Amino acid sequence: MLQIHQLNKTYPDGTAALRGLDLSASCGIFGLLGPNGAGKSSLLRTIATLQQPDSGQISFNGVDVLQQPQQLRCQLGYLPQEFGVYPHLSCHALLEHIAVLKGLTDRRSRQQQIELLLAQTNLTEVAHKAVAHFSGGMRQRFGIAQALLGDPKLLILDEPSAGLDPLERQQLHNLLAEISRDRLVLLSSHIVDDIEQLCQQVAIMLQGRFVVQGDTSALITPLQGHIWLYSGELPPLPPKVQLLQRSYLRGVPQLRLYAAECPGDGFYAATASLQDCYFLTLASFAGQLPAVLAANKPQELSSC
Repeated sequence: MLQIHQLNKTYPDGTAALRGLDLSASCGIFGLLGPNGAGKSSLLRTIATLQQPDSGQISFNGVDVLQQPQQLRCQLGYLPQEFGVYPHLSCHALLEHIAVLKGLTDRRSRQQQIELLLAQTNLTEVAHKAVAHFSGGMRQRFGIAQALLGDPKLLILDEPSAGLDPLERQQLHNLLAEISRDRLVLLSSHIVDDIEQLCQQVAIMLQGRFVVQGDTSALITPLQGHIWLYSGELPPLPPKVQLLQRSYLRGVPQLRLYAAECPGDGFYAATASLQDCYFLTLASFAGQLPAVLAANKPQELSSC
């Protein structure tokens, strides 16, 4: 189990990246959502022992991570947003190099694990090509493979679906669902749908804080019956209605709104989603919610 208590980090330029974070997570996939600059990557780097917090506590399976960082590193797999590779090494050779660095000294078992990971990440056919020449999606799949070397008990993935096409994303989802049965996966993503599909628990970060945290289904449930769709140009709205999202369907504007009851003619009910919760949270903390809605935020969603 991962436990974080009152974690704080301020960078030399004065940016408060982490502000009193508390978190508890066990086996399964825990999702992190938030806009750019919210502090997600700072949190993941701190948990991965790549930087020290100013204060606070982190423990994993009873180990004090800040006092014994090497104990965590022995059971950690980490995929950052960006990573470099040796320009002339093949995918297979680079995985073998990383495996040795992770302490996989038995050649036979090391090769078996590498072949399995190549198959799981759909890289077997390009295993002898240089990773430096991989496409963005192929590099991302390689990053996932290297993170899984050594069968880590804590897997940290920062935007793992970046650069993946729809089929690769689905394959990644299947892989993460399979490997999360006996380990903790911390998944940070800008793609809200990824989090909703994969994560039983989620936290939304804004300005270095967890503003919403809890069971994914429980966060969505209070919104059921309050999400409405409208096609076309939006008419004037009553004061108690919050516009959540503007999108298009075959070129026609599609508007998604939050309201306690149907706003009027032309609106029809929609099934609530985690994305609705996310956009409603952003609107709340931007001070854009009408007073009648703001009175129920963020306490109502945070308590779910």
